[in-house]
Amino acid sequence: MQPGTQAAPVSKKILWTSYVLSALPVLLLLFSASMKFTHSPDLAKGFDHLGWPVRLAAPLGILELTCALLYAIPRTSVLGAILVAAYMGGAVATHVRIGEPPYLQVLLGVLVWGGLYLRDSRLRALLPLRS
Repeated sequence: MQPGTQAAPVSKKILWTSYVLSALPVLLLLFSASMKFTHSPDLAKGFDHLGWPVRLAAPLGILELTCALLYAIPRTSVLGAILVAAYMGGAVATHVRIGEPPYLQVLLGVLVWGGLYLRDSRLRALLPLRS
């Protein structure tokens, strides 16, 4: 967007849709991060299934928590979206490597960028989708 120009206002319906689309990934990431701090047998079993050592659970939980918080804060949401996309890229690679479809990870990335696109006029100006 050029200096001095204003973005077109967004309707309340689109704004609320963006909030819902953005809240879903944040809640999923916060839930996933919290599970990584439980040290439950299910956590160890899941990490073993994915081929990751369980000692990485806490660092990955901290990373997920950081990404979710950065995405949830409006001033840092673009950085958060980039970090969530990178994190999800690793999750997609992990699931593909073990032969599982990465539907949830791809959907989470789409929700992150879709919600941000709807609520951030700077992103809409950078990527103008027109019919």
